[in-house]
Amino acid sequence: MRNSSTRIRLIEPADAASIAEHRVRDVEAFRPWEPAQPADFFTSEGQAERIDRLLAGYQAGLVWPGVVLADDQVIGQVTVGGILPQPHLRRGSVGYWIASVAQNQGHAGRAVGLALQTMKDELGLHRAEASTNLENLPSQRVLRRNGFSPYGVAHSSILLDGSWRDALLWERILGD
Repeated sequence: MRNSSTRIRLIEPADAASIAEHRVRDVEAFRPWEPAQPADFFTSEGQAERIDRLLAGYQAGLVWPGVVLADDQVIGQVTVGGILPQPHLRRGSVGYWIASVAQNQGHAGRAVGLALQTMKDELGLHRAEASTNLENLPSQRVLRRNGFSPYGVAHSSILLDGSWRDALLWERILGD
């Protein structure tokens, strides 16, 4: 997949099998960075149910769930969650993952950049937020390259691999 183009688009029910395949293969690679999931999370059926919930949230204006594509193949996800569209708030939180077979090729950085464009241009948001595990230096580089700045630490904020972990909080103003 080297030198492939990166795109994002709204997630579709047909993406369930591709996502499940990546998640099964990469379960150990993502263990330090993500909460434990039930067994059905790693099945096409479980992903189809998850996609249905995400699309319901999208219809309600609470989330923008996207997939990351390289050469029209699903290689990950980028999601804007926690959307607060009220005039005095207008913010959302960016989360993303890239399958191990497509990592270290610039896809995460390009996908986050495209998500920021979507946040500003399509969703009308003013502020982007994100968080990373303190040890997740590759993800921190992705955020820095996309204009995010760290602004604090959320202590003992997420249960990862059996331990409560601190998270580094990030922000970026998208402009008017």
